[in-house]
Amino acid sequence: MKIAIPTEDKKLNGKVADHFGRCNYYIFLDEEGKVIEIVDNTSKHKGDKLPPELIKNHGADVLLCKGIGPKALDLCKQFGIDVYVLESKTVKEIFEKWKNGKIKKASFEDVCKR
Repeated sequence: MKIAIPTEDKKLNGKVADHFGRCNYYIFLDEEGKVIEIVDNTSKHKGDKLPPELIKNHGADVLLCKGIGPKALDLCKQFGIDVYVLESKTVKEIFEKWKNGKIKKASFEDVCKR
């Protein structure tokens, strides 16, 4: 299992991005919370691919984020990426909440309206 978390920093205690497609980086963790890789966000907002395509190309099965739009959530579902949405300050905090079952799977009621 590979978990993607959008972040503004390249570290576990770094800030979780407010919206996953507009982050600076994606940190990919294994199911134990070990960093597998950190990649620059080169998605459509800052590059050429849609954000769900970028994280799927890096093998993510799970996305943990603070906010996601309806089109991105739909695309993640099409790619088989489970999306969880929760307010958290750091990458480590959102991962721990997910690991301990304190984060719910995203639905279209949870999407950003902007």
